[in-house]
Amino acid sequence: MTEHACPTPGPNDLYPTRRAGEPALLYRTDPVVHGNVDGPIDQETLVAYDADGFLTVDELLAPEEVERYRAELRRLAADEAVLRDDRTITERGSDEIRSIFEVHKVSDVFAELVTDPRVVGRARQLLGSDVYVHQSRVNYKPGFKGKDFYWHSDFETWHAEDGMPRMRAVSISIALTENFVHNGGLMIMPGSHKTFVSCVGETPADHYKESLRGQEVGTPDPDSLSILADKHGIELFTGPAGSATMFDCNCMHGSNGNITPFPRSNIFIVFNSVENTCEEPFAAPSRRPEFIAARDFTPVGA
Repeated sequence: MTEHACPTPGPNDLYPTRRAGEPALLYRTDPVVHGNVDGPIDQETLVAYDADGFLTVDELLAPEEVERYRAELRRLAADEAVLRDDRTITERGSDEIRSIFEVHKVSDVFAELVTDPRVVGRARQLLGSDVYVHQSRVNYKPGFKGKDFYWHSDFETWHAEDGMPRMRAVSISIALTENFVHNGGLMIMPGSHKTFVSCVGETPADHYKESLRGQEVGTPDPDSLSILADKHGIELFTGPAGSATMFDCNCMHGSNGNITPFPRSNIFIVFNSVENTCEEPFAAPSRRPEFIAARDFTPVGA
């Protein structure tokens, strides 16, 4: 085995990817909802989440809270130390900030949000266990220059490159600016979380250095995307600042670029079950840095 070779798949790899010469559509074998109605999410919403793979909260944050987080976004963007930090990712071909990772450790303000019962309580309920933060980031997507995020399943990457064994993670995207139909809002194929798209293409060493600016390896092929879109359709999420979308780790999602004057910024937190902690990568030569994929599995609030 060369230093760039991926490990040989074992019997515990239920979702093989980046190994075969042809893509494949695989049935999901994991539950979607692991908890029950003991939490802030009602039964009707849990049923819809199980079917669609997502739920929305119209006003998770109050206007004064939103303004506090937006002020923190502006402060971070003007901080020279933050701009020099490896956790800050810029757009391809410019110095515009695309994302700041591990933001709950960069900023005490965003650290408070990670432990907010309105956020972590919903994650615990969906995953049926204590949770830890697998990843956090703020996405800036500025007006005129914000680039797209191509279609992908987060779980495909987290499985292949981070060693997340099962589909027992949930993401929450909280809008800090208004999401219009025209400023690069989140798109999801409802129901796509029930199908795993096995991708082609071996993972290069240090793949994250390019994939965080624009992913190519680990993105679904056009035929698979067409099959999913024909079956499930595409939903575009709009809403005011302070609204939120929670979605399953295997949802097929993406967003267009932003050529409008209106920025689209959001805080993005990934919670993983403490019963689903990451192992060695299933299809990559080495682990990604901890600021992208945490190896501290301490439950939130512990």
